[in-house]
Amino acid sequence: MTMDDDLSRIGVSLPKTLLDRFDEILNYRGYSSRSEGIRDAIRTYITYYKWMSDVKGEREGVITMVYDHDQRNLLTTITDIEHEHHNTIKASIHSHVTPNRCLEVILIHGDGSQLKALAERLMAQKGVKSVKLNTIPIDT
Repeated sequence: MTMDDDLSRIGVSLPKTLLDRFDEILNYRGYSSRSEGIRDAIRTYITYYKWMSDVKGEREGVITMVYDHDQRNLLTTITDIEHEHHNTIKASIHSHVTPNRCLEVILIHGDGSQLKALAERLMAQKGVKSVKLNTIPIDT
């Protein structure tokens, strides 16, 4: 038996709307079970994490973030984080997607480890639904 064949059972609590959306995608993509879809999602998350871990050196990039406007103290926290990184953040664009959901696009420049730390800090905030970091190296 290989490591991938050694299965463990876990329990996960999810909001019904999130699970319903996940089930729709699984059905559309033809997954045989939720377990297979969850394994695929975890593999994708691990790949993305490894890719983010490899962000090194001087870089230019963008952070896209979707968050819940109504989450208590979230706007203040995001603003505080952005001000702490004023040397890294070059510009940002804020869009109201719905009355309670916002999209923010942040243009960034700096050392890859700093850019990654900024993205991860934003990602860790309650009410932040999605954060994506995309960077390119600066050719010197």
